[in-house]
Amino acid sequence: MMNNKSGIRRLVLDVLKPHNPSIVELAGVLGDLEGVDGVNLSLYEMDQKTENVKITLEGLDLDYELIRQEIENMGAVVHSVDEIAAGKKIIEEVETHQDR
Repeated sequence: MMNNKSGIRRLVLDVLKPHNPSIVELAGVLGDLEGVDGVNLSLYEMDQKTENVKITLEGLDLDYELIRQEIENMGAVVHSVDEIAAGKKIIEEVETHQDR
């Protein structure tokens, strides 16, 4: 059987979701997935029908497809993958002149 995992250690997603389920429920579902050691959801925009949330997941070997499927099963959609870290350790992003 082929291993679907990719060595991803941190994944940051921009997600559009309906008001229900709540971010508490979504965090619980994602936090229970195999390979996920921690999850952080931040609400950064809301309108009458939807919420935009930033989802940060960390683990030793995250399965992006499984995570995306669970997000979609809860009625949400991944707008973009905003950050990804892979390898034996997480490398923190360094600010450069272009970032200022």
